[in-house]
Amino acid sequence: MFDFVRKHTKVMQFLLFLLIVPSFVLFGLQGYNRMHERGATVAKVDGQEITQQDWDNAHRAQADQMRAQMPNLDPKLFDSPEARYGTLDRLVRERVMEAAVRHADLLVSDQRVARELESSPLIAALRGPDGRLDMERYRQLLAARGMSPEMYENSVRNDIALRQVLGGVAGSAFTPAAEANVSLASYFERREVRVARFDPADYKAKVEPTDAELQAFYQDNVKLFQAPEQADIQYAVLDLDSIEKGIVVNEADLKTYYDQNASRLAAKPEERRASHILIAVPKNATPEQKAKAKARAEELLAQVRKNPASFAELAKKYSQDPGSAPHGGDLDYFTRGAMTKPFADAVFAMKKTGEISDVVESEFGYHIIELTGIKVDKPKTFEEMKPQLEAQMRKDQAMKKFADAAESFTNTVYEQSDSLQPAADKLKLEIRTAQGVTRTPQPGAAGPLASAKFLSALFSPDTLEHKRNTEAVEFGPNQLASGRIVKYSPAHTRPYEEVKAQVREQVIARKAAELARKDGEAKLAAWKAAPASAQLSAPLTVSRQDKAKQPGQVVDAALRADPARLPALVGVDLGADGYAVVEVDKVLPRETPSPAQAQQELEQYNRAWGMAETLAYYDVLKDRYKVQIDVPKPKEGSAK
Repeated sequence: MFDFVRKHTKVMQFLLFLLIVPSFVLFGLQGYNRMHERGATVAKVDGQEITQQDWDNAHRAQADQMRAQMPNLDPKLFDSPEARYGTLDRLVRERVMEAAVRHADLLVSDQRVARELESSPLIAALRGPDGRLDMERYRQLLAARGMSPEMYENSVRNDIALRQVLGGVAGSAFTPAAEANVSLASYFERREVRVARFDPADYKAKVEPTDAELQAFYQDNVKLFQAPEQADIQYAVLDLDSIEKGIVVNEADLKTYYDQNASRLAAKPEERRASHILIAVPKNATPEQKAKAKARAEELLAQVRKNPASFAELAKKYSQDPGSAPHGGDLDYFTRGAMTKPFADAVFAMKKTGEISDVVESEFGYHIIELTGIKVDKPKTFEEMKPQLEAQMRKDQAMKKFADAAESFTNTVYEQSDSLQPAADKLKLEIRTAQGVTRTPQPGAAGPLASAKFLSALFSPDTLEHKRNTEAVEFGPNQLASGRIVKYSPAHTRPYEEVKAQVREQVIARKAAELARKDGEAKLAAWKAAPASAQLSAPLTVSRQDKAKQPGQVVDAALRADPARLPALVGVDLGADGYAVVEVDKVLPRETPSPAQAQQELEQYNRAWGMAETLAYYDVLKDRYKVQIDVPKPKEGSAK
């Protein structure tokens, strides 16, 4: 075959031309590449495809975001079929909302986007003491996320539009109090019961399994006695701490850093103390009410200006701030960010103590403010700040060097894959060891040993068969690890003699539970025939909120009993925990809640109802836009 190809090169070139060129003509070069690169279609919404690549990218982005927010979160949570399907479900939901926005021609004004940005914590954190937005930091922060200000603002606009689709449904949901109370009363209903428990522990003495029974159980349940595969490993970790250890900070650089950043690092923010008189204005106040409140504030300001010494007395008498009025309006010391912006701007604009402001309007009403104290900490000296500055500089330099070190680490563990020593020597890393490592993170594991991604690389066929280093695996932000297997023990069934005691314990437990169940069923039949002979506990009150230390199955059985046929005896199979006979004597209404609790419950019920209506409307949208998901939903508890 290969000889034919070599001897007939021109013929083969012509055949390939005939096969390949028509596909480019039909699909175009970009379409041809995209068809292969984006992978198979996993879902469709409104005729638009969601591909495997779209799904993979969305899941990777979501996992990276979650890791950044919660570094200690178990990585296994991201790798499960349920988590991956959840990402696809979210992706479909977003496409459904986008289709609804598109078909409904929903528009979001620039003013609405501006209000959303104004309330954003991201924007608030970038405002300086004067309230102005630090545009340079804003651009830098967005650039780190791969976005420009225009892209971010468009994403905010898109989010607002998407919220409009379902927001109207959730916001308009309402259930009449009488109807809600019927459901709430049923949910909080209580039952008076008496219980007889048949505990397997009471039957163990009656069980004496033979050796033949033990061996038969062992043979039928060999999977219960598997020793998992294990490995003794070496591994090396590259992180910011390991880089910091090798950094020596020059004292001259420290001094320069101190001089440039003294105002930011060496002193606490300025604090001021003030007193105020508040004339409160409700949020829904009419223009006439606002005008009346402002006029009252102007009258009090005139009195204060005539006699500044009367400020505290006037505050006690007329201020409508219940927290500060009894103390003459005193608010103690605070930083600029601790107060609402108009109030803080007025206080920090004053030049000296004793100064009194004009009437200041805020969302709470109208304020008259007296500046009573200014506290500016004395800047710390270079010697006082030196340890802190040195630690900060080490951290900054480590951040700058990490990218280069990560590339060197990645290349070295790959190119010299028969040992971790070259990478350790080159980057001054410690080679660590661990025994009995398994494919899944063990309880209490930390660092790379808690990373499912690292363990998966460690037990890959190439690493197992050829004893090579793993690739450099990122197991956390700015954290890389590579490992190698030193000793490997494959999974195996432990010999019967080794696990005989465990086999015996399990056989006795199962037989005892069976005896408990049979005895309980016999007692249930006898007590139904002769109710007076029933040997039950003292009366107990159980509910969904208070199980009275009873198993959940007992409470469920009691609540399911038909109220029209009480008292009633029911049997409850508790599995490995035995059996229970429950006599349900009567229904007890819920205790009357306080007005505040009743109101809170009604609000929770309305929120739940609104969520149910929202989900129902979403199902309508899915049908309208012909949602098709081609990936089967994983069964509950499915393994990876």
